Amino acid sequence: MFGTNVLDRRSKPERIADQAWTQLSAAVGSAGDSVRGTARSARRNGLDLADGAGDLVGSAAEEARRRALLAFDALAGRRPALPWALLISAALVGAAVGWAAGTAARAVGSRDGRGVDEIGFVDVDRPDSPVGTEG
Repeated sequence: MFGTNVLDRRSKPERIADQAWTQLSAAVGSAGDSVRGTARSARRNGLDLADGAGDLVGSAAEEARRRALLAFDALAGRRPALPWALLISAALVGAAVGWAAGTAARAVGSRDGRGVDEIGFVDVDRPDSPVGTEG
């Protein structure tokens, strides 16, 4: 008698209730783990979506703010500022293209064995030309 288990002394309904409680606790625990895993996954995906949406909304808000300021300036009669960065960059690109074209022209001219500086110009008097007539 002393070696019997205390749980064995309970009645059958008490044992069934205890087993049901144990199973319910295990089911709630595993469901909680599943819900926690799902919540972590949803939170992670939600943060990624929120970051993407925040970037999109931020850029849209900046564009809306820029357009609103331009509209306000137009209604106030102010002209938009000159795009100095664009003008300066176009001038620099033009200078670079001109320099490259000049270098290429000098290279082509010196390929014949004579430099571009050695080309001589001949003045030709035309019969109808007022230049060179003295009189």
